[in-house]
Amino acid sequence: MNTRAKYNLLLVFTAMIWGSAFVAQKSGGTIGGFTYNGIRTLLGGLVLIPVYFLLRKNKEMKSSIIGGIFCGLALFIASNLQQFGINNTSASKAGFITSLYAIIVPFLSVFLHKKIRPIVWLSVVISLIGLYLLNYSAEGLSINIGDIQLMLCALAFAFQILIIDHYSDHVNGVLMSATQFIVSGILSIVCMFLFEKPQINAILASWWPIVYAGVFSSAIAYTLQIVGQRYVPPTEASLIFCLESVFSLLAGTIFLHERMKVINYIGCLLIFIAVVLSQWPKKAEC
Repeated sequence: MNTRAKYNLLLVFTAMIWGSAFVAQKSGGTIGGFTYNGIRTLLGGLVLIPVYFLLRKNKEMKSSIIGGIFCGLALFIASNLQQFGINNTSASKAGFITSLYAIIVPFLSVFLHKKIRPIVWLSVVISLIGLYLLNYSAEGLSINIGDIQLMLCALAFAFQILIIDHYSDHVNGVLMSATQFIVSGILSIVCMFLFEKPQINAILASWWPIVYAGVFSSAIAYTLQIVGQRYVPPTEASLIFCLESVFSLLAGTIFLHERMKVINYIGCLLIFIAVVLSQWPKKAEC
């Protein structure tokens, strides 16, 4: 297996962790959004600090911290908008709208003068159709405040992917990841005390979803994202992350006993095809 394929698999594994975390996120919905995100991201940062000292490498510390701060700001905005958006719209629409970062990233990349292969543009279109079918419902396309929050969330996640692409070549992935969680966590905790009334009993009752999201979805998955994006262009990485919707739907079916329709399976298949096409070797293109 070549280097590029290994890092692609890291990103697929990242999407799988994020997708399965949907179950934990839904189970932890009894506490406020700022409370949930603040505690889980701070936990993710604290878990990574000893890992950084154990695996410390000669990577530039200044760039790792600066990149982590910018990523932390984007993550703070995206994760909290997502949490509040989910509370104001249906789960199916939330999954579709959030995943639109896969469409936003290539357009932002063009403005940053990054070259995008024609087959990747085709993959973007196929993934958009697949995401729609994956999250299809009979609700129509009416827009409410939750939908707007999720659109802004998708934009923030797109910026986070591009920030990681900018810094990933010359940073310590663990330090950058820990920094982004600490920044996002501190900002969320401040907002928690300003806008919410955290209850210790409610937090303790949600300890398992918080720990899962903090350790696996945050500390492990986001660190794998930074490491994986060193060798995978941002547009192609965002397409791989579309698999998050597939894994979340599968996790919901297995653990929450949610039912999938035939049209949802077709959406899964289209997203898989889009990801495979985006990794097609350059020499094979006409």
